[in-house]
Amino acid sequence: MNDKQLVALQAAKYVKSGMLVGLGTGSTANYFIEELARLQRDEGLKITTVASSTISALSAQSLHLPIVALEHISSIDLYVDGADEITPDMTLLKGRGSDLVKEKLLAKAARQFIAVADESKLVNHIGQNFLIPIEVIPFAWQLTKKSLEGVGGQGALRPNPAKDGFWVTSHGSYVLDMKFDESIDAKTLNDLISNTPGVIEHGIFYGLTNAVFIAENGVVNERWA
Repeated sequence: MNDKQLVALQAAKYVKSGMLVGLGTGSTANYFIEELARLQRDEGLKITTVASSTISALSAQSLHLPIVALEHISSIDLYVDGADEITPDMTLLKGRGSDLVKEKLLAKAARQFIAVADESKLVNHIGQNFLIPIEVIPFAWQLTKKSLEGVGGQGALRPNPAKDGFWVTSHGSYVLDMKFDESIDAKTLNDLISNTPGVIEHGIFYGLTNAVFIAENGVVNERWA
């Protein structure tokens, strides 16, 4: 069993019958979804799920997990998802897959949000290893980019996989991938980007995480806020 699978199974231990559970997106989240399906099949777990992406929704459906649409919920019991970066104060960087809006909606709506990852995702500051994804209104992207450059941001629109156009999110937005000075703390950067006109959402998850589960060499370390 690899570390990603191990940490996903640890998070699944916090799922109880009767819960509405948010499903993350990515390789670690896939192990979590598969474990929920096993618990439903083998141990009679009775839950309902809501997905952070079309990919996760299709995975849940294929495994016969009951699923509801995001527009039908106002809160959830538990959300489990991976992260691209995790700082010592449990700020996360997410959204390289660009499902920023859904992921942050579920993180905010959850009574408990558990981030799951292996030790390679631990960083000293947000943006250490990856650019910060910022979802923007298409017609406003140049004005938004200019505003972000005014506070020290550097970057460009994310290209599509074919490199012949721009990346478009599932609901039609563009994504700016930007770097900021590492001296800007996560809260300040979170507020700066959030308050920039034209920004729909961004990948800094500040103050949303209840716990971080980190797997390293076959051992899971739970960190609770």
